[in-house]
Amino acid sequence: MTPHPSRPVDRRSPTATLGLGPFVTRIEYEAEGDIASIWDSRRHRKHLAGRATESSATWWAPLARGWWIGVLFAIGSVLFGLGALPGYLDAVGGSADGATFFVGSIFFTVAAFLQYRESVDAGTDRLARGWSRVFAYRPGQIGWWACGIQLLGTLFFNLSTAHALSQNLTTSEINHHVWRPDVYGSICFLIASGLAWADVSHGWLSWSPGELSWWITMLNLVGSIGFGVSAVTSHVMASTGELRSVALTNLGTFVGALCFLAGAILLLPERTEPAASTGHPDR
Repeated sequence: MTPHPSRPVDRRSPTATLGLGPFVTRIEYEAEGDIASIWDSRRHRKHLAGRATESSATWWAPLARGWWIGVLFAIGSVLFGLGALPGYLDAVGGSADGATFFVGSIFFTVAAFLQYRESVDAGTDRLARGWSRVFAYRPGQIGWWACGIQLLGTLFFNLSTAHALSQNLTTSEINHHVWRPDVYGSICFLIASGLAWADVSHGWLSWSPGELSWWITMLNLVGSIGFGVSAVTSHVMASTGELRSVALTNLGTFVGALCFLAGAILLLPERTEPAASTGHPDR
């Protein structure tokens, strides 16, 4: 039987296996001499998938895919946060404000696609070529699910923000073409952030403030909650033609953008952390 491509090949017996449901996120092996082997799914994905091409520089590495993921998420977050500022809307007008959100959503989508490719490459057979490396089916990888669902969420945000640029939409059209995709995208972000948190926590609960990955996934989860609050409160009421709560809509978006910005910045030093895992499947 061929080993699962996202799992390590190690002849030693595992002493501990952690994860959530069907997903294995951490395997600890018995010590060989004085050295124990630990395989961690997120560390494997972040540090080993592109180890031959990634630059060791943290803050400036334009040839590294992981660097672009952090930078593009950060730019998208800045644009979403800027668009949510009431003073910005008053200064530039509704059309420019809507365009700010739309451009920000494009940055999110490109970053999410690169992140999805990162998850695919972490478990794809080295002989795979072409579209099989893009649309690989990895149901046993929690990271594949998290990245794929987040990518889907960004596409919903693209639809929502693009339709928001249209002029003279009726209340029904706004709720159907703008609000619904926003809600769907927010749900995708919540699910994806929850899976990413479980990947790092090896379950639902953990306390590891000394680890960058713990902060990144925690910030993204809080940010997704903020986006969710914004989506729910941005529903346009038929009786008044107004949002349920303009204040909560803007606050939720701003908090979500701020959290994702912080998480995106932390992706850069996480990328260049020393890889602690030695249980790589190429062993």
